[in-house]
Amino acid sequence: MNNILIVDDDIDILMVLKANLEINGFRVTTVKTISEANEQLLNNSYDLMILDVTLPDGNGVKLCQDLRKDGASMPIIMLTARDTLSDRVMGLECGADDYIVKPFETIELMARMKACLRRIKSVTTENIVIGELVIDNKHRTVKVRGVEVELTPKEFDLLFYLAYHKGQVISRKEIIQKVWSSSHLYKWSRVIDVHIQHIRQKIEIDASTPRYVTTIQGIGYKIEG
Repeated sequence: MNNILIVDDDIDILMVLKANLEINGFRVTTVKTISEANEQLLNNSYDLMILDVTLPDGNGVKLCQDLRKDGASMPIIMLTARDTLSDRVMGLECGADDYIVKPFETIELMARMKACLRRIKSVTTENIVIGELVIDNKHRTVKVRGVEVELTPKEFDLLFYLAYHKGQVISRKEIIQKVWSSSHLYKWSRVIDVHIQHIRQKIEIDASTPRYVTTIQGIGYKIEG
């Protein structure tokens, strides 16, 4: 099930889209401001974002630009009431994958969403097996010694990223850019430590002497292959 984040201050649009998308098998989170969107992106993972251009606390185009600058790769579909050529060009040049003008039919939006999601489906869906640790990216599940453990979306993303690059030392900077879609090391450094601690408590026999996620002092973290 794909996780969708909708950012729009029009309550009617949020209600209609949420209802229709959930009926069609999507998991939907709705927010009305850029600050709320940033909070959701910090704590959760999304497969696609639907982003309005005009928001109460800023411009959706600027948010899209910032996300792309920080390395975010999820598809972004811009919504706008403006339909000039310059508006469409600006929407796409900011890093959006698609651009749709209000009013629109939900069926058209879903078709564009599915097209965007198909384009990114090249990411591996195979299991990653490391010792007694099994990470299933397709179903976003983790098992240790045959028992499923419950991770938060961000914990899963972090563990999967380290496991996908097993044997490599992954710097804090890279983790922040790729997992948190940010470039602010000073801001999220402690957040990484907390997530690593929680992951270890869930997958390690003894979190104080980790078998899987090891710390490389002064650099970052590593999962041995």
